[in-house]
Amino acid sequence: MESFSLILAIVVVTALAFDFTNGFHDTANAMATTISTGALKPKVAVAMSAVLNLVGAFLSVEVANTISKGLVDEAGIRPEVIFAALVGAILWNLLTWLVGLPSSSSHALMGGLIGATVASAGFGAVHGDVLVTKVLIPAIAAPLVAGLAAMFATRLTYRLGKKADGKAAAKGYRAGQIASAGLVSLAHGTNDAQKTMGIITLALVTGGTLAPDSDPPLWVILSAGLAIAMGTYLGGWRIIRTMGKGLTDLQPQQGFAAQTSAATVILASSHLGFSLSTTHSVSGSVMGAGLGRKGGVVRWSTATRMFVAWGLTLPAAALVAALAEWICGFGDWGTALVAVFLIASSAAIWKVSRREVVDHTNVNDHDVPDAEPSGVVTQAMAAVTPPPAGTVADEISVTIPAPESADPATPSARTTV
Repeated sequence: MESFSLILAIVVVTALAFDFTNGFHDTANAMATTISTGALKPKVAVAMSAVLNLVGAFLSVEVANTISKGLVDEAGIRPEVIFAALVGAILWNLLTWLVGLPSSSSHALMGGLIGATVASAGFGAVHGDVLVTKVLIPAIAAPLVAGLAAMFATRLTYRLGKKADGKAAAKGYRAGQIASAGLVSLAHGTNDAQKTMGIITLALVTGGTLAPDSDPPLWVILSAGLAIAMGTYLGGWRIIRTMGKGLTDLQPQQGFAAQTSAATVILASSHLGFSLSTTHSVSGSVMGAGLGRKGGVVRWSTATRMFVAWGLTLPAAALVAALAEWICGFGDWGTALVAVFLIASSAAIWKVSRREVVDHTNVNDHDVPDAEPSGVVTQAMAAVTPPPAGTVADEISVTIPAPESADPATPSARTTV
């Protein structure tokens, strides 16, 4: 085995930096609904999510093996290719975080890896069958399955709780929401932390430090788990605001249904080795829960911008990674230039974000820009919904203006029914 080279060390550090951005970018997946409904205080929510992300990182290595052994040909790439892939993924994560859009960190990583590999070794080095069956098909299926499950779960929840005491039911659903949010966090660690494990393992194999087809070493699992947990604790407050308030207005029953549905989909995909986007799953379940409540509303303007970001993630990250790989091909100075560009771009994005600070103190206080008014669908449904049971007619007062008098001196009469 070769020694741990400088470029390999740079790749490992960059991979952990990506894992860190993945943590704060995807905190919203687990805790946005819990925070927006008031089930947990913001700082408590992200701390709980961070711990469970770390625990989840140790539960499986199936997704890591999909990335390190299945997506690309290990023999056709170098550590510089992995570095270029991470550059594309990190920059896309930061840009979408800046504008508060919940895009997929998983697909950013996949796109970066594919773009850099194609630039280095050609299209033949990408295993198209793995890309289609374990990345693209789950990307389409996950939000649909999670959304339908959450919609039906929400309707069932409201039907079963129709006769329950309002305050007691809300308290129970908040407790259930906390438990389901913990399950999503555990699932997120199981799925997303493994992606970084897979990337680091792939870099170690291509650098000659690990034998081909090796599983991630323990130190890789631990460092990836800690990096995503630290990022999660900082909280991606901008995306939490969009996920919790921008897509729909959730009640505790809906939050519980959404998170339980998403966790089920994510854990099942992790067990099967699918590199699933937790963002797609949770976003789909939140929209499904919004549609599942009578009079609920989904803000489709926000959802449309999110869908566009999803579609751009793979090609955008691939394009940046391919360009970075081309520059790295000029030698050490090219790799250094890409590293400087990554650091400078990340610092610039952070500086721009300081113009409007979003944190745990105001994450629920700000309406999402360009969102539809929350009451559009609700008011329309209310206009055709019969009065609640127990409302008597004599409690309803309707004022009907009488015809104006022909005599200007006589004031108009008003009749009340």
